Amino acid sequence: MATTNSDSKAGLIYGTAAYLCWGFFPLYWPLLEPASAYEVLAHRIVWTFVFCLGLLTIARKWGAFRAIIGQRRLMVPLALASVVITINWGAFIWGVTNGHVIETSLGYFINPLMTVLLGVFVLGESLRRLQWVAVGLGILAVVVLTVDYGRPPWVALVLATSFATYGFLKKRANLGTIEALSVETTILTPFAIAFLVFLGVNGTLAFGHEGALNTVLLMGTGIVTAIPLLMFGAAAIRLSLTTIGILQYLGPILQFIFGLTIFGEHMGTARWIGFVIVWAALVIFTYDAMRTRRRAKRTADECAAESTAI
Repeated sequence: MATTNSDSKAGLIYGTAAYLCWGFFPLYWPLLEPASAYEVLAHRIVWTFVFCLGLLTIARKWGAFRAIIGQRRLMVPLALASVVITINWGAFIWGVTNGHVIETSLGYFINPLMTVLLGVFVLGESLRRLQWVAVGLGILAVVVLTVDYGRPPWVALVLATSFATYGFLKKRANLGTIEALSVETTILTPFAIAFLVFLGVNGTLAFGHEGALNTVLLMGTGIVTAIPLLMFGAAAIRLSLTTIGILQYLGPILQFIFGLTIFGEHMGTARWIGFVIVWAALVIFTYDAMRTRRRAKRTADECAAESTAI
């Protein structure tokens, strides 16, 4: 089915809104203090699950949900995806609540390069010359930042690797956003509830003990998690991969700006050099993707013209 101009405009609105939401995430999680990053993660899982139950009812997706539960070939990648996204969520929450907002932005800047490497090592894909240049620059940037930090940028590497892996697993499953997220949170919720009960027994649970606003904000983690995912799902079916690839930089750009300004994180000369190298890699990577798409479209148009002529 051809994509109309109205579909493209709607997709652009959905996609922009989704990535802007993800870009503003660093401003939300610190509001949940004094809840620890681990408690916040558990609440994010539980309340996303609750929100998904509502969505399954409203969208009448219970039949599709039950069908997925009964298929092992779908449950295996979704179970793995649930583990990977837990690592991703946990690393992000920990990063933004422990003074590493700029490093979290780095993770999402290098995510496209990590996705490409995943394709090489897992799927045996070959890279074009400019893709190799972009990947090489990305590796160089990580080396520069490792020297500057005095350690590898673990938060960024965990975020990039986990999100790239999550995307790969979701693509393998090839399911709707609501159903897939519902299954993933169904798998995770018993563990999250058990952890919250553990915190309550030990007297370290913030939920319900730090005022009404804190309780509401912790419950809101489900909404702020699910809404951008739904908007992204709506954008993905309306936009080209190239457009989505460009939009994805909105999130880390905002995170970087917030880390630099609102959170006042330090950026020394070496760190600036590392980030500039990453940005150069992304410019090359995006240019190559756009050029390749144009060539593919031109070839397809020529083939269609020849078929019509025959």
